[in-house]
Amino acid sequence: MTVGVEEEFLLVDPATRRPVARAADVLARVRDLPPGARAHRELSGAQVEFATGVCASLDELRDQLVAGRRALAAAAHAEGWWLVASGSPPLADPRPALSAGERFERIESVYRAQVAGYQCCGCHVHVGVPDRETAVHVVNHLRRWLPTLLALGGNSPFDRDHDTGYASWRMMDQARFPNSGVPPLFRTAADHDARVARLVASGALVDASQTFWLARPSPRYPTVEVRAADTAATVDDALLQAGLTRALVDTARTAGAAPELDDQVVAAAVWSAARHGLSGPGVDPLTARQVPAVALVEALLEHVSDALGDDRDVIRALVRDVLDRGTGAQRQLRAGSPEAAVELLACTPTGTGSPRP
Repeated sequence: MTVGVEEEFLLVDPATRRPVARAADVLARVRDLPPGARAHRELSGAQVEFATGVCASLDELRDQLVAGRRALAAAAHAEGWWLVASGSPPLADPRPALSAGERFERIESVYRAQVAGYQCCGCHVHVGVPDRETAVHVVNHLRRWLPTLLALGGNSPFDRDHDTGYASWRMMDQARFPNSGVPPLFRTAADHDARVARLVASGALVDASQTFWLARPSPRYPTVEVRAADTAATVDDALLQAGLTRALVDTARTAGAAPELDDQVVAAAVWSAARHGLSGPGVDPLTARQVPAVALVEALLEHVSDALGDDRDVIRALVRDVLDRGTGAQRQLRAGSPEAAVELLACTPTGTGSPRP
């Protein structure tokens, strides 16, 4: 199954450690992207995104992720800025600015103060599927596991210069938008499209491509798009999200009907994953009970064991690394301050393109 990743990054002034709205200048300098890869703007003028090409293996994906981070970090460095891999800015932007463009202006006119300082960055994984009916079937099965992917991928403990007490403050920031979180259970692709159309008609969404759910049939590509995790602190963290997501999609494709989970319990599981990450309790959406978050990770690995195939040892090693070294949020907190977290997560234009160890 094919896989690709979109990574959003912050541009930061190394002198102040705060975001700078210079995406256009940086993107104009980007060179040497891998085949099929792209770099482009995001909602905030202080954000840039790298999207890999369509990859057939995790080895190919790793190479593209390294090359993309390297290219964007080099372009940022040439302009005097850092490329920072954090789910939210550890230090606040004193003058947040949105990117120019008609669609961005429409978004600002609808959501106003919600987007005025919104600079959250996610790791989006795309996995190829044969058709939209399969995509909807897969998304129904993913509902149970999205909180666990979030717990593994929390990388935004700071907000406005303070420790929030959350592993993923990005998720809390995003929760303010309509239809954020785990999607509802859809009967068919037509049911999915009708529900999205109603949200657009109600004025809650700017258009049909703007749903905020953590997993969805991609509105542009023949893929399932999973957006549970914060931007990954390292390439290995992004690779883990991609490997697990691809295995979940593969497992779901041939499964029977998805379980009908309680929406409120699923929402509680998302909140718990955002609050604690892997360092505390999680909520099992299937049993509606509180369990250790690491137990849910083990359950996920068992669930996708057959689908991991030749990647099984690689994925298990990446999980052990996260459990040993900590999630991105835990690493940020160990850095000791928001300023130190920014320095920790600044990507290098040489080597692997990942932040410093």
